[in-house]
Amino acid sequence: MCAKAFIERALGKPPFFVRMGLRGQMIFFKLSKLPGVGRRHPWVTPKKTDVRFVPINADVAMPGDCPLPLQLLDRLIEDSSHRAIVDFCGCRVGFECRDYPHEVGCLLMGESALEVPRTVSRDVGVEEARAHARRAVEAGLIPIVGKAHVDDFIYGIKDRGRLLTVCFCCECCSITRAIGDIPLHAVEPAFARMEGVSVEVTDRCEGCGLCVGHCFVRAIKVVDGRALIGPRCRACGRCASVCPNGGVAVRVTDPDYLEKTYRRIRAHVKFD
Repeated sequence: MCAKAFIERALGKPPFFVRMGLRGQMIFFKLSKLPGVGRRHPWVTPKKTDVRFVPINADVAMPGDCPLPLQLLDRLIEDSSHRAIVDFCGCRVGFECRDYPHEVGCLLMGESALEVPRTVSRDVGVEEARAHARRAVEAGLIPIVGKAHVDDFIYGIKDRGRLLTVCFCCECCSITRAIGDIPLHAVEPAFARMEGVSVEVTDRCEGCGLCVGHCFVRAIKVVDGRALIGPRCRACGRCASVCPNGGVAVRVTDPDYLEKTYRRIRAHVKFD
């Protein structure tokens, strides 16, 4: 199914920004590069968008008995008033992804999840939502959690601050594709790193460059035979997951990191 067919099936008469298609949306994201546009762009302004990556690397170093990052998803799922699973990922379908399952779509929560067209989604309970999230992570997809204003456009929903998005992303995701092109000053407030998580290159790095090709946001390069992680890093942990030598370490440096992230999400979207 092509992206256009997905959109028509989902919305019938989609708004202009959706009719542009995925590649058109990428161009619209890139408009944030223009002087004076980045801070007012509707998809990157921090007043409308605040999302962060949830690290999936199994070897995240934790202080004491700190909760694992994925426990944030469990808490959000439990606290949400409504949950809807989108039947397939429009980004993977649109870009004809060959590496990850098309049928694993977003998990949308909160009152506005009721407005997502049921032609492409279904209501689910807590346990089915949890199982969906686990399936996505086991497939190697990166959860992105928070208020994503682009989803209001995609599903034709009025922005009332009541739609919580959990997007399970690969290289095809519109958000991950866009972040590499959005100016850093616009990335920082709207696509923030999860609080209290660090990503560091270790002495085991051999400079193979595998992490460079797998970094969603183009935050890594190899300099003098060693990986160098730049300020665009969103601490998703993907580089550590793909490194064959254990050359990247993901650590939780703040025991209160999940509570801080949860509070920040609640400050931007009402989902219970």
